[in-house]
Amino acid sequence: MNKIAIITGASSGIGRAFVSEALKSEEFDELWIVARRAERLAEIAALSSKIIPVTADLGKAEGISVVIDKLEEGAGEVVLLVNSAGMGFRGNIEERSAKNITDTIDLNCTSLSSLTRQVLPFMKEGARIINIASSASFLPQPGFAVYAASKSYVVSFSRALAMELRKRKIHVTAVCPGPVNTEFNALATDGKSPEFTGFRGLVAADPLKLAKASLKASKRGRKLFVYGFTQKALHVVSKIVPTSWILNLLY
Repeated sequence: MNKIAIITGASSGIGRAFVSEALKSEEFDELWIVARRAERLAEIAALSSKIIPVTADLGKAEGISVVIDKLEEGAGEVVLLVNSAGMGFRGNIEERSAKNITDTIDLNCTSLSSLTRQVLPFMKEGARIINIASSASFLPQPGFAVYAASKSYVVSFSRALAMELRKRKIHVTAVCPGPVNTEFNALATDGKSPEFTGFRGLVAADPLKLAKASLKASKRGRKLFVYGFTQKALHVVSKIVPTSWILNLLY
């Protein structure tokens, strides 16, 4: 049975970094890279015969079916699932369209949960799931409300799933980075701010280092992995200081 790693959101950003790091491992026979942009996937697939591009829009049920149908063909055993596909839009709720809101929830919450559920039958003891959450999950974020709430869901879902799968010895890790140097901010701001600025720019993480550290945390069985000193500090503060105080101070 081929040992398969499935990485979503693999055409860029954190997902692309996971592909680079996974290629260094002998653990996987195949890397299934999943994203909407077929051209980007083809470019990445040219790097190694291990890489199998799977073009699918995971924000839709039929996109998830593309991945599951391929597994049902008897392709092998999934030993790693990295749910990295995600999106978010900056701006107050009334400034964003209803579609922006539903698209974010559909991809960040519904799709992640559904894909995970449907991949589980193809996993055995020792398999790992990595769900990319965010330090935005620690607190409500006015101006980024839906994204932060969706990532809180990812953390809660991941920690509950980890307990449910404990007897099967399938490990689930929720990864919570702060800002990461990817295309994300440009997309979140409709191209108005291609890069993080101010304090966020100073603490923005390298996606390759994040992916490497996350894979190590997953192998160690970590259920929650907060990446970076500043984000660890934020996590502690969010548990100690009342949320209303922090929101009034920051906003």
